[in-house]
Amino acid sequence: MDQRPECAPSLDSAPRQAIARRTREAKRNDKRDAIIAIARRMFLERGYAATSMSAIAAELGGSKGTLWAHFASKDALFAAVVTAAAEDFRSHLIALFQPCGDLEATLLSFARAFTRTLVAPSVLGLHRIVVSESIRHPEIGAIFYENAPFATQTTLARFLEQQVKAGRLEIDDPWAAGRAFLRLCIGPQQQALWGRPVLQSTELDREAGFAVETFLKAFGTASR
Repeated sequence: MDQRPECAPSLDSAPRQAIARRTREAKRNDKRDAIIAIARRMFLERGYAATSMSAIAAELGGSKGTLWAHFASKDALFAAVVTAAAEDFRSHLIALFQPCGDLEATLLSFARAFTRTLVAPSVLGLHRIVVSESIRHPEIGAIFYENAPFATQTTLARFLEQQVKAGRLEIDDPWAAGRAFLRLCIGPQQQALWGRPVLQSTELDREAGFAVETFLKAFGTASR
């Protein structure tokens, strides 16, 4: 009778190994997410220059070796923070931008959400840091642009193209029209970045309404 060699793995060893591997990966990802969350908060509170890897490690409660095992430098950690924040920004807005039957209502809902997101303290703080650090590290600005402004504009352009096909808008270049619409919405953020007080909710709604009204006057049709 054939016998299984003593060194051969048992029939259920492969599944156990796979489970163990997934568990290790999950723990590593959880630790990485914890590091990014702490770093994001500290970068926003202290700025990039005043935040050290030692301070992040101390806040994390582990050794600096644990931190370095995940991120080779403070620049690499900051890039991860920007990537995560930009992806949050994108997913939040795209989730809010759900086309409904009424074109004006859809655009107004998006514009209100967009203007409010742009003036949120965390978004303003990150924007300032990204602009500052992009001078020294252009790739930081590229990461944020690809995951936030560019992704948002791409989603909007696709929606506008659908509306053109439905006969609700008259647009030759949906990409350019979408960019114009977003620029109509960023005024409150620009004022806040220049040190002006953040507008109240009613004022933000008024800005959003003006952006939609102006956009539809330029590109709308009677059939919308």
